[in-house]
Amino acid sequence: MEHEKYKIPQISVFIENKKGRFYNTTRVLKEAGVNIRAMSLADTMDFGILRFVVDKPEKAYESLLENNFIVKLNDVMAVAIKDECGGLSDLLKTISDLDLNIEYMYTFVNNLDKKAVMLFKFEDIDLAIDKLLKAGAELLDKDYFTKI
Repeated sequence: MEHEKYKIPQISVFIENKKGRFYNTTRVLKEAGVNIRAMSLADTMDFGILRFVVDKPEKAYESLLENNFIVKLNDVMAVAIKDECGGLSDLLKTISDLDLNIEYMYTFVNNLDKKAVMLFKFEDIDLAIDKLLKAGAELLDKDYFTKI
């Protein structure tokens, strides 16, 4: 299916809100030879959720499990926009006009491409891929994150 190439594997790690836990997560990835491409950290009083897009998602997942982390693998999608004032606002208007529900998002800037990359978790990723492709959005495929 054409949609599968636009589903970017994301690693979510649930960690205690304690000194050193964030470091230990990145240490495991380093030792496994996994490079982090994008990351988000959300926290509460007792725990945090680290979300990673990496160059080797299966290796990251296995390595974190082997080191007793609570880890989940799911899909997000990546949309490239011009890295300029209003780029995100324009994309969010398109998403709103298409009646798509965003669960969360995070971003990074790739200066080589002069683009900002928005990573989205949608309520229905297949519907979002279909609608955004038809709207002319620049979706990135999962191979993008192994090349940058």
